[in-house]
Amino acid sequence: MAKYKMILDLDTGIDDALALAYAIADQDCDLIGIIGSYGNVLIEQGTQNSRDLLSLLGASNVPVYEGLSHSSTTSNFTVQPVSARIHGDNGVANLNITHASTKIEKQSGVDFLIDAAHKYKKNLLLVPTGPLTNLAAAIKKDPAITKLIGHVTLMGGALTVPGNVSPVSEANIHQDPEAANAVFQSDIELTMVGLDVTTRTLLTKQETRIWRNLKTKSGTIYADLVDYYIEAYKETNPHLNGCALHDPLAVAAALEPKLLDTIYLNMKVDTNEPYEGRTIGDETRLNLPAITTQVATNVDVKRFTTKFMERLTTLFQKY
Repeated sequence: MAKYKMILDLDTGIDDALALAYAIADQDCDLIGIIGSYGNVLIEQGTQNSRDLLSLLGASNVPVYEGLSHSSTTSNFTVQPVSARIHGDNGVANLNITHASTKIEKQSGVDFLIDAAHKYKKNLLLVPTGPLTNLAAAIKKDPAITKLIGHVTLMGGALTVPGNVSPVSEANIHQDPEAANAVFQSDIELTMVGLDVTTRTLLTKQETRIWRNLKTKSGTIYADLVDYYIEAYKETNPHLNGCALHDPLAVAAALEPKLLDTIYLNMKVDTNEPYEGRTIGDETRLNLPAITTQVATNVDVKRFTTKFMERLTTLFQKY
C-alpha cells in the first residue's frame, strides 16, 4: 500500500485528463477520490469526464464527488469560449468516450475533503488543477484542516510571466480570486505551480504517436485528446511548438517535490481590477517568515517528461 493518499480537484479538460492518468499510473500514491469543479467545463460535464476516464483506465473504483459549481462570489458559471476552443465543448476534445456506469457520490466534495484530512492527516496530498473554490470552502467550514493536510500542490497562477486570461491573471486563479486569496492567506502548506513553470514542459505529436502505436483503446483516446490540444496551442501559443503539461506537473511535483525549484513567499491574490487574479507577494507580510507557501520557479524538464511518458505509456499498454 502506498504511503500517500491523493485527492484530485479537477475541472476535467484535457490536461486534467493527463493529470488523472498520471495519478493512477504512479505507484507512490493511492488516488482516493476526485472532487469535481467548474472551469474548463460545467461541473456536471467535468464529473462525467472524470468517471469516463477512470473507467477507461481501469480505475472505476475511485469515487468522484461533486464540488461547488460556481465561484464563491457568483451564483452561476458560464464556460468561456477560449476554454471550449482549447479543450472542446465537452472538455475532452469533443470525443465520444464511453460513458461510465458509476454514479457521483452522495457526499459533497467539500465534506469528503474535510473527512479525508481528519482521517489521513499528513499522508494526504491534495492537487487542485482548477479554481480553489472547493478548498477555500473546506477551510472556511473546518479551519483545522490547514494543520492536517500534508500538502497542497496547485496548478495555477503566474509569478514571473503574464497570465493567460489577462496580462496578470492565470485562468484557474481568475475563476475565483477571492477563494484563491483565502487559501494563500491561510497557513496551509502549499506549493503553487504556475504558468511560468508548466509551460516549460511540452508534449508533441512525436509522443502521442508512441501512444497511438500501442493500438490500445486508452492509448488511442489519449493520443486523440493531446493531438487536439496541440492543434489548439498552434492558435493560442504558436511559439511553444507543442502543448504544456500544466496539470500533470502538479501531480508529479506533489509526489516528488524535488522536480521543482521553489522559493518561500507569503502570497496574496489581487481581487480587484485592473489586477484581478494576480498572484504576487503580499507586501503586508513581507517581513514575516514565509514557512508554508512555496512558489515554483523552475522544473527539471527532462526528468519530469521522462517520468510522465514512462508512467502513462505503461498504463496505456494495459487498457
